[in-house]
Amino acid sequence: MNSHTEGNQLPDLNMDPQELEALRQRYVELIGYVPPRILARTDLLARLDPELLSLEETVRAHAMYPKCFDVKTSQLMLFGMLLVLLSDAAHLHARAALRAGATWEELSAVVNLAFLFRGLPAANRGAQIIQELIASSEEKS
Repeated sequence: MNSHTEGNQLPDLNMDPQELEALRQRYVELIGYVPPRILARTDLLARLDPELLSLEETVRAHAMYPKCFDVKTSQLMLFGMLLVLLSDAAHLHARAALRAGATWEELSAVVNLAFLFRGLPAANRGAQIIQELIASSEEKS
């Protein structure tokens, strides 16, 4: 048994803590916080495979921020794609789109587009996400 895994303990960080914090800060800037699954993935890989974590984040940044689209447009598209898949991550990209300047009307239009190809489940989930974001924004006001 590897001494690093005795007692079911994860090994110590194998990545510079400042580098890990900078990586997570990208999520804070985009979404407003680091979602739990991303926190778990970055923590695990920072301990077990920091090279893969760096590669994943490089590819993610390259794909998520294409030069031909602004952040709002990219996030609206991702919201729609994830909504069609009924992915619970759709709410993260709706939130990111709002933070990038999207309007409620634009988010609703994306939900309507998703409805065309996924039906009422996407429309219902999209409406729920928007209503939750509205409620959250009203609580902060």
